[in-house]
Amino acid sequence: MKRYKVAIVGASGAVGQKMIEFLEDSKIPVEELKLLASARSAGKEIIFQNQKIVIEETTENSFTGMDFVFFSAGGSITKKYASFAIKSGAIVIDNTSAYRMDEKTPLVVPEVNPGALAQNEGLIANPNCSTIQMVVALEPIRRQYGLSRIIVSTYQAVSGAGLQALEKLEQQLKSSVPVDPKEKHSMIAGNTIPQIDVFGEEGYTLEEWKMINETKKIMQMPELNISATCVRIPVKYGHSESIYVEVDQEGVSVADMKDVLRNAPGVILQDDPAQQDYPTALETEGKKGVFVGRVRKDPDHSRGFHMWVVSDNLVKGAAWNSIQIAETILEKNS
Repeated sequence: MKRYKVAIVGASGAVGQKMIEFLEDSKIPVEELKLLASARSAGKEIIFQNQKIVIEETTENSFTGMDFVFFSAGGSITKKYASFAIKSGAIVIDNTSAYRMDEKTPLVVPEVNPGALAQNEGLIANPNCSTIQMVVALEPIRRQYGLSRIIVSTYQAVSGAGLQALEKLEQQLKSSVPVDPKEKHSMIAGNTIPQIDVFGEEGYTLEEWKMINETKKIMQMPELNISATCVRIPVKYGHSESIYVEVDQEGVSVADMKDVLRNAPGVILQDDPAQQDYPTALETEGKKGVFVGRVRKDPDHSRGFHMWVVSDNLVKGAAWNSIQIAETILEKNS
């Protein structure tokens, strides 16, 4: 059996650490793992398969002999170093927004559009965390009944903003000292902030535009009507989404929708409101699936449905989806 040399850029970050964890139990036979990060993190040790691996500083010469290189250190780092990894013969799987909307770069969720992997030229983009869980839940519905409209409101965990944001939440939860009012919207503990990333066109944030544009690209539906409102909430892990969809077919029932979701790859249907059984961020923490519950018909639109979708943003929303992409490539080449 062929074994593969793998590098992770951003190994000291929250997503990088999850990648290491999932790589250990993945279907990828690892011959060598190289851990890369900034000079600040170089020298730290991480255990992988019972061996200590020292994190190295990322340079242009870090990728020689690598088969797969996972990037999760920010878009500027991907743009600086990905070309060197590709020239060295590696397949780059990028967890940043650097190339997601690049026409030549496939944007892939393995349960949704694995066929797009055939178009890669050495670089594959991992979608935004909030986009991933939504398309995993909605793609099987689209295939069965068509899809014309999506309205999504997200309730996104603090870990989506990185380790420093998590540390800030912890400090605020422990402290009774009020935050400096001059520091705009810095208080996340006990708060909700209807802004993720900076504001762009038409009053939407870049996070909202990511969800809109990435969904259209992944589903290959440029005509899809979709809007998003993205909100940061004081939860550590797990993004939650309230999603309204309109299907194309008339006569679709809630039972029909549940049957499709129950049999969809990557989806766990958890929907028994009478027993208060529905997905929550706390219960889905650390799990690989996309959890769906509270599926119900819109009272005023015959083709409208509402649902609640929850998934761990560091797992399926980032690290696990990246590992799945590599596994899918190996399966297709076997």
